[in-house]
Amino acid sequence: FYKMFLHYPSLTRFICTELTRGYFLEHNEAKYTERREKVYTCMRIPKELEKLMIFGFFLCVDAFLYVFTLLPLRVLLALLRLLTLPCCGFSGSRLLQPAQVCDMLRGLILVLCFSMMHYVDYSMMYHLIRGQSVIKLYIIYNMLEVADRLFSSFGQDILDALYWTATEPKERKRDSIGVIPHFFMAVFYVFLHAILIMVQASTLNVAFNSHNKSLLTIMMSNNFVEIKGSVFKKFEKNNLFQMSNSDIKERFTSYVLLLIVCLRNMEQFSWNPDHLWVLFPDVFMVVTSEVAVDIIKHAFITKFNDITADVYSEYRASLAFDLVSSRQKNACTDYSDSVARRMGFIPLPLAVLLIRVVMSSIKVQGALSYTCVFLFYLGLVTLKVLNSIVLLGKSCVYVKRANMEDKLFEGPSAAPSTAKSKTNKKLLYYKIFYWSTLSVFMASSHMKFCLMPCLNTQTHTEEEEEAQGASELKHRTSNKDLLEIDRFTICGNRID
Repeated sequence: FYKMFLHYPSLTRFICTELTRGYFLEHNEAKYTERREKVYTCMRIPKELEKLMIFGFFLCVDAFLYVFTLLPLRVLLALLRLLTLPCCGFSGSRLLQPAQVCDMLRGLILVLCFSMMHYVDYSMMYHLIRGQSVIKLYIIYNMLEVADRLFSSFGQDILDALYWTATEPKERKRDSIGVIPHFFMAVFYVFLHAILIMVQASTLNVAFNSHNKSLLTIMMSNNFVEIKGSVFKKFEKNNLFQMSNSDIKERFTSYVLLLIVCLRNMEQFSWNPDHLWVLFPDVFMVVTSEVAVDIIKHAFITKFNDITADVYSEYRASLAFDLVSSRQKNACTDYSDSVARRMGFIPLPLAVLLIRVVMSSIKVQGALSYTCVFLFYLGLVTLKVLNSIVLLGKSCVYVKRANMEDKLFEGPSAAPSTAKSKTNKKLLYYKIFYWSTLSVFMASSHMKFCLMPCLNTQTHTEEEEEAQGASELKHRTSNKDLLEIDRFTICGNRID
């Protein structure tokens, strides 16, 4: 008892110390400030990511609508040039311009693949898939997703090889197998890719129409498995850019597949509007899970790899740069091909399948029906033009914010330093001409923005221009890699 009494004051002091002791967080201010910034970054990720996703989604919409609206008109203009060539006389070394040749090839591929798709029975494919077990369908759907990425990765190479073989200058030595073999390879690819997407749509349709919705639940859980495969890997900024582009493409493709599923279901129920409300909960669940998975995945990737939320603004500026540069006279590619290379989104197979489904689901008979089809086509053209104008205006804003407008006027090789003042003067006139041309397509509120960069460069002295050029070059070092990123890792993510 005496020993316990001696230790009693010590025990009391210990308890009092534990109850009253304090600590100062400011002694490790840098650590806690960093933790707070990480929390703020995670809170900003949904907003910044969805800005990029929405911008990229409308870029895909623009490239997709191009196939239905402007491509047929461009093909008709090319055919008109061929028909009127004997009357107008032949001048120059080409019958058609390279862009017209590419348009003719796209239109011919579209027509041939659409004709071949008529021999594929969608209903038989649907019932064949429906007869399989749930686990087998889950495995098939995963295999189809992998095959779609592989097809997208190699498909644009096939199309690019066809376009270059058909438009390569004749005076150069050609090391190709010819235009006709490349053309049949492209037709075979688009046809196979369209069938692949049709099987995906049929599998998704079976999941929607299953009684217990178990297949749809399993397919949605597959999205959350993607988080496990991505979050705990090391990502650089360029790798995250590739993943963001792939997510944009996947989201747009998912929306088109949902549209195809809704069209097929509405046809089976004789276009009863009440059945649309039956499909709405499942569609909402699929879209919500897609958005939630993207947000969670990107939030933790940026957290674990110390990447700020501002990087998504750089990604958006890089996509905007592709759009603006494709509108120049010296553009080396069409905008739809640029989107395909950047995101892996190839609109031709998806367009073939959508035309096939719409033609089989909607019967057009009589003059009134054809009038409605024509009015619908005019509406698509109007939507395409308005979407392009808005995207072009937004892209100019994003390019200016990222200080990338000077790269639009850089030639293939840099000018020597001795002729810098002359080059700056020429670039000034090119800028004024370019921005004034863009102002025709933009709203009047954007006209001041379009001309201000050109007027400001005229008032600077040469010393200020050199200092500004050095600072801009330093600022663009991070963006240079983004502009050079191609879709060489669409089927996965290259981890350094």
